[in-house]
Amino acid sequence: MKVNTNGEARTEKREHTQATRVRFRVLRLAFFLAIVTYLDRVCIAIATPFIMQDLGLTLVQMSTVFGAFTLAYSLFEVPSGWLGDVIGPRRVLTRIVLWWSAFTMLTGAAQGLRSLVAIRFLFGAGEAGAFPNAVRSFSQWFPARERGMANGVLFLGSRLGGAITAPIALVLIRQWGWRLSFVVFGAIGIVWAAVWYRSYRDRPSEHPDVDRHELAWIHQETPNAQLSTPTEGPTPWRQLLTSPNLYAICAMYFTFGYGLYFYFTWLPTYLIRELRFSEVAGGFFSSLPFLLAGAANISGGWCTDVLARTRGLRTARVMLGFTAFSLSALLILGSILVPAAVAKAVLLAFALASADFALSACWAVCLDVAPHHAGVVTGFMNTFGNLGGLVGPIVFSLMVDRLGSWTLPLYVTAAAYFAGALAWLAINPNRRIA
Repeated sequence: MKVNTNGEARTEKREHTQATRVRFRVLRLAFFLAIVTYLDRVCIAIATPFIMQDLGLTLVQMSTVFGAFTLAYSLFEVPSGWLGDVIGPRRVLTRIVLWWSAFTMLTGAAQGLRSLVAIRFLFGAGEAGAFPNAVRSFSQWFPARERGMANGVLFLGSRLGGAITAPIALVLIRQWGWRLSFVVFGAIGIVWAAVWYRSYRDRPSEHPDVDRHELAWIHQETPNAQLSTPTEGPTPWRQLLTSPNLYAICAMYFTFGYGLYFYFTWLPTYLIRELRFSEVAGGFFSSLPFLLAGAANISGGWCTDVLARTRGLRTARVMLGFTAFSLSALLILGSILVPAAVAKAVLLAFALASADFALSACWAVCLDVAPHHAGVVTGFMNTFGNLGGLVGPIVFSLMVDRLGSWTLPLYVTAAAYFAGALAWLAINPNRRIA
């Protein structure tokens, strides 16, 4: 009996080794999606000083531009996530990327505050739902044991995109001006959309290159899933909207977005104007948080998968998240207290990496509590994350503009991360919402 069991295990391992690996093609596409998303999103932060000078905008007016994007992104997250649950990520993500690429290009045509706000609002409306739909695709293409890793790779792409945007955008702006740089970044998304629509399928069973061994591996926890439709039934709105779990997840991610958007918006300006770095050094230290965060996403995704198998979901999601957010807050406080500009910049970079160590757990916990309605739940979570991203830059700019302090808003950001750590403790990954 023992020999037979070992033999079956060896056979299963051999079959899995020989199986196709189409799901990793899906992961590569998601990885490049995340890069393109952040190329288009972060390039405006690098171009901010040039846009402000060219269009005559103040700090507060530029915050309105940032806010227009995040407001629209927040408003359309849940509808776009729900649409992915209903008709599948293939068509939804194609529409999303084509839309946002068009309005990225149009950003370069802005002639003043009003047109820039309108364009960035429509850009945000188009980009909404990108990550919920990507994660929704993981629920179909990856078994539970690989989803933390998949999320880690996805968000590695987002941070890599954030890291490479600064030097690329600076080169483009110096050569051709800030307007043409948006045209170049937007064109990249059109290429991605064409490849995605041609090669992706909403269900692995529909893909001509997936064999039965890979299909069995993907659906090892849910053997009949290959027969399912993109949605698993009507969306249980009442259960969702009355779930304490969902509110705790949203509160946690609000604080994550509050801190994250400082890096997307005001970090380059803070480094150059307040810490007096040169443009080259400022570009490097603007990229450093995203480079470190990319490594943190991979290691955090691996860690949450391992802990889920060995210690259970509460340790893998909740305790990991609590520790990562708390450490991020402490690192921001440390950046305030140290006198040297380089030390401040490095500590801020590690603060983002610490928060991002929990990012895979943030998204995986949505699949834990609502595996059949992942688009909606991740949409809710990301909505609140982007509301945090809307509030954060506005609060930051008002404090700098009215109080003349770059330090006070960093204290507020540290407090937000501490609040997020406490919100993690209220999440129960073992309690299904739907």
